[in-house]
Amino acid sequence: MNNSVAAFLGRHNFPVHQDINGVVNAMLYDFDMGLKGKKVGSEMIRTFTTPPSQAAAGKSVIVIDAGGTNFRSCLVSFAADGTPTITDLEKTKMPGIERELSKKEFFDQIASNLEHLKGKSANIGFCFSYPVTILEDGDGVLINFTKEVKAPEVEGCTIGKELAAALKEHGWNDKLNITLLNDTVSALLAGAANPDEGMEYSSYIGFILGTGMNGAYIQKEDAAYPGLKRQIINCECGKFNQVARSDFDYAFDKKSDKPGMGIMEKLCSGAYLGPVAYEMLVAAGKEKVFSDAVSAKFASLDALTTIDVSCYLVAPHSANNKLGAMISDGTAEDQEILFQLMDALVERCARMAASILAACAIKSGEGKDAAKPVCMLCNGSTFFKLYKVYSRVKAYLEDVLVCQRGIYFDIIERENDITLGTAIGGLITR
Repeated sequence: MNNSVAAFLGRHNFPVHQDINGVVNAMLYDFDMGLKGKKVGSEMIRTFTTPPSQAAAGKSVIVIDAGGTNFRSCLVSFAADGTPTITDLEKTKMPGIERELSKKEFFDQIASNLEHLKGKSANIGFCFSYPVTILEDGDGVLINFTKEVKAPEVEGCTIGKELAAALKEHGWNDKLNITLLNDTVSALLAGAANPDEGMEYSSYIGFILGTGMNGAYIQKEDAAYPGLKRQIINCECGKFNQVARSDFDYAFDKKSDKPGMGIMEKLCSGAYLGPVAYEMLVAAGKEKVFSDAVSAKFASLDALTTIDVSCYLVAPHSANNKLGAMISDGTAEDQEILFQLMDALVERCARMAASILAACAIKSGEGKDAAKPVCMLCNGSTFFKLYKVYSRVKAYLEDVLVCQRGIYFDIIERENDITLGTAIGGLITR
């Protein structure tokens, strides 16, 4: 690493090549305390469900996917052999992204978004990708919004119940079965339902690294947790907070809508990596880490997105991306410094992702047979498209899980995974 980069990151407490095992061990402690009902960063939300033993057949379900940026809705119909067909797909913006909404406005907007699906099924699978306390009947109470959604009156509400009331006002049938799922739970269910031909897995993990970050795994019955039956646990590990943070992380956190919340998520998910990179480059510009001309440009940088960072790392010598254009007339050392700074952020992202996946795999207690690994269904543009994240995560897991612990894993992805997993969840009998 360039000496000036090492010095700059060091004085701002940015951990270079952070120890993954240290993060894993802290996260396992969080998981254990959370399952015991202690207040910790990771919520460890119980879902009261496991992957179904048989494929859905001959049924239809309305699927809602309320993600970090987009709101998607469609109908999923399962043929007699369980083959799914997706129809009536529509996509719009997530309510509460553009402006703050009241509770009534929030649910009315969702109901309006579902008009094209009215009467097509009484079963609704609702992938609601925010921290929710799941109830035994499949409904859920919103703990808090993340990903900068602005609808504070909705926090504390029973989501399915409120949606059913809004749909009734819009002319829907009274008898609706609404099941809430987190996107990581939907991902896990999709992985369990769609193994590669000839493959068997000992357990399943759902992992999201896109706009936000989170993981889910299947917890075995364990005497350490009295009354906890085998079930999927939504970790909400984007809220994990026992991890080192740099000055850049603190600077961005103070400007965010909810300071002090979603600490792990703010370190490296797609909604936040760009803004943290902005804080890093502005500081580097003011401290003249670059040559004078380039330092002046970065000191007055207006904004930065994760896409800007990724485009630069993929093509650092191109002037067709924002950072490449800013550095185009700099020195060779300027180029080296900028690349190493942005790469350090992305490398940290990969280490955090690997830590979550490793902790979930270890906590599952499975994967000890190489022929029946733990299936990790991973989803998200940050995981698969951000520069080198996927390849680094896989390499770190080979070391931390396979070499060090003898735990075997298989990372998979599936087309329409969240949609199909949500449909499966929406048909699970409680």
